[in-house]
Amino acid sequence: MTMARFDATAAANPGVRQLQPYQAGKPMDELQRELGLSHVVKLASNENPLGLSEKVRTALQGELSDLIRYPDANGFYLKSKLAELQGVDTHQITLGNGSNDVLEILARTFVNADNEVIFSQHAFVVYPLVTQAIGAKAVAVPASDYGHDLDAMAGAITDRTKMIFIANPNNPTGTFLSTESIKTFLDKVPSNVLVVLDEAYYEYVAEHERAPSIAWLKDYPNLVVSRTFSKAYGLAGLRAGYAVTSAEIADLLNRIRQPFNVNSLSLKAAEVVLDDHDYLQQAIKVNAAGMQQLIEFCQQDGFGYISSHGNFLTIEVGPKAADIYQKLLHEGVIVRPVAGYELPNHLRVSIGLADENQAFIDAMRRISY
Repeated sequence: MTMARFDATAAANPGVRQLQPYQAGKPMDELQRELGLSHVVKLASNENPLGLSEKVRTALQGELSDLIRYPDANGFYLKSKLAELQGVDTHQITLGNGSNDVLEILARTFVNADNEVIFSQHAFVVYPLVTQAIGAKAVAVPASDYGHDLDAMAGAITDRTKMIFIANPNNPTGTFLSTESIKTFLDKVPSNVLVVLDEAYYEYVAEHERAPSIAWLKDYPNLVVSRTFSKAYGLAGLRAGYAVTSAEIADLLNRIRQPFNVNSLSLKAAEVVLDDHDYLQQAIKVNAAGMQQLIEFCQQDGFGYISSHGNFLTIEVGPKAADIYQKLLHEGVIVRPVAGYELPNHLRVSIGLADENQAFIDAMRRISY
């Protein structure tokens, strides 16, 4: 008997069949292999250029002998530290393998194929990815000056709306919403619609501009605040993030969260880096100086840019953006093309150390654009 060949594509869920995989920033060693380069500068993935906190490095050495054991599935010490810092109960915290993991858990917990999910044009690509994977309807609201148009997003809510994603600051544009505008928006959203406030770049925002988003949870039980250790805390390779919600939401999220989704090294690193205030302040200082360095380059060389509150600057280089990106690769500089975000004339440049930023500037001045 001849068996029919298994058609994996036909068997997959409809939403998954139409997905395009997430495109991460090009790895440094890949570019070195491809072009035979000895030195490469990576300014593509919004990573912290300082390197690992020395306190974290020391703490991780002490964890190595215990890696034959499973991690603490509940992340007791990290949750306790976060709860203390944020003024919440540990039962309000959900840990994730980076904040991306938390965003996906949220969608899988609350959204189904009959629902709609709202997010902004030019917003983080994971929002449409998780929406499409579930088979829900994605509602991308046109941006206003590259950022969220909250009035239009409120107007897009229907009886089918289940979740709204808001990134503040937004990636890849760096645009920022004021405390007042977010609060006004929350007042407009029906209580049965979840609002996910993605604050991956929260630490880079000036303290006087930061929204008291976690304190709002008492008044808005449909609010979710997600944050990460991948950016300002320098743990991108270890993958640790979290959400703060009502205890009821956290209970549901933890029912489908994968066991041991945050490994032992990540748990320890995140716990320790929260106490390394000097490292965080240095990261913020280096970022501010690097941002100014890139802005001055844009102003001197006549490039437009989107004002950013993150650790990156999205620069308008014109219709030859794809060509400039390739030329930069041959110069040993990796940045991020953002045509997939409907920004075909822009390149996103992560803030590096001063010499790394200068390497990008020098390369831009060498190539023909």
